[in-house]
Amino acid sequence: MPEWSFDAIGTGWTIESASELSAGQRTRVDAVIDGFDRMWSRFRADSMVTALALEGGTVPVPADAAPMLEAYRALSAATDGAINPLVGESLSALGYDATYSLSGGEPVPAPAWESVLTWNAQELALASAAQIDVGALGKGRLVDLVVAALDDVDGRLIVDAGGDMRIRGTARAALEHPYDASRAIGIAQVSDRAICASATNRRAWGDGLHHVLDARTGAPVRTWAATWAIADDAMAADAVATALFFDGGPELAARWGVEWVRMATDGRAERSPDAPVELFSARGPRR
Repeated sequence: MPEWSFDAIGTGWTIESASELSAGQRTRVDAVIDGFDRMWSRFRADSMVTALALEGGTVPVPADAAPMLEAYRALSAATDGAINPLVGESLSALGYDATYSLSGGEPVPAPAWESVLTWNAQELALASAAQIDVGALGKGRLVDLVVAALDDVDGRLIVDAGGDMRIRGTARAALEHPYDASRAIGIAQVSDRAICASATNRRAWGDGLHHVLDARTGAPVRTWAATWAIADDAMAADAVATALFFDGGPELAARWGVEWVRMATDGRAERSPDAPVELFSARGPRR
């Protein structure tokens, strides 16, 4: 299959298609990614969330706000507040900030968000300065948008954004071992669905610092090392992959009809009963 590889939103993308994408189709993909990034990237000086982080305020509601923030409500409820779209300040406090200082620091709990961040059909409002970060599900949402932009592509299509994939057709995906990228803990067989992964070895820096935080404390999670989720769309898969780092994640997955695998920091692996996955031995040295 022809492949188109490029970098965007801080990760590598590969789009595989049955036939070569046209210049117009590639232009559509570029426009979708840039438009999403201009809204939601806390690493861009010209983004909507960067402007709101300065002093709050009200802006016309972006098209993606309602689906993403409604999903955050479900994530927050399922994990007793561990997942929170205002976790950006917590990430910045540990060094994962707009300048990628990676300097470390003391954990900062995220503010209670539902009284601060509100939206309706016309407006999105932030009552006070806060850093919105939609990393718990935003990359999956963007994968879905790119797939929608390529709805005129015939045949098999795979959109892969740094391991978050939506597949039209059938594909096998390796579940990368979080402590050894040359190994896999299993293989997933995915047909006309999405598979998203999250791991504490990705976007990691310093001693035990990584991007998966408990918003209630602002500290990185310690129990689970990697998660994988398979759903009808990439946003749901990405959201559940994040939720699986916390109590309540498997229950949310069951309600949403999402299959999953997760690996603990001691090498133990768990899976949902019907996950289309062949698991190998996951145990190995923690590094």
